[in-house]
Amino acid sequence: MRNYLLEFKKFMVELLEKCNVRKAISQDIWAIRWLVLAAFLDPTQLKVEQFWVIELDRKIIACGQLRSFEKAQELGSVVVKKTYRNQGLGTYLTQHLIEERTGTLYLECLGNKLKNFYKRFGFIEVNFETSSPQLPEKFWVTKTLAKWLKLPLFIMILK
Repeated sequence: MRNYLLEFKKFMVELLEKCNVRKAISQDIWAIRWLVLAAFLDPTQLKVEQFWVIELDRKIIACGQLRSFEKAQELGSVVVKKTYRNQGLGTYLTQHLIEERTGTLYLECLGNKLKNFYKRFGFIEVNFETSSPQLPEKFWVTKTLAKWLKLPLFIMILK
């Protein structure tokens, strides 16, 4: 098992060395939209100037968004193209976005697998009954919808 982990780490480092992480530009919007749609995420709030992308051979293979609200930011639309998943790119991009934040960071995620992924970065689940008033209104709406539809939606925070 140890050899496998060392090989995987080496592969990941080599892949990341070939990649370019950069702020998105207007020409990237369709590649971002396709990634978001392919992951069945909400494509309605995509503002290219809020995105970072990972590029390989001049093709966007991952994206993530830092949306700004009055008192906080939201980490959202973190997507890695299916053929590049499970290679550390999502972890790398998430860490990069966390480093780019300017204050309290929130996120929404569906299911325990994603909740556990974000816990590794220090995110904790927000209890809506006792949550902070700085929580953006959009989270209240999606949490209510998720409750009605019985979806395992988690709102998390990183201070």
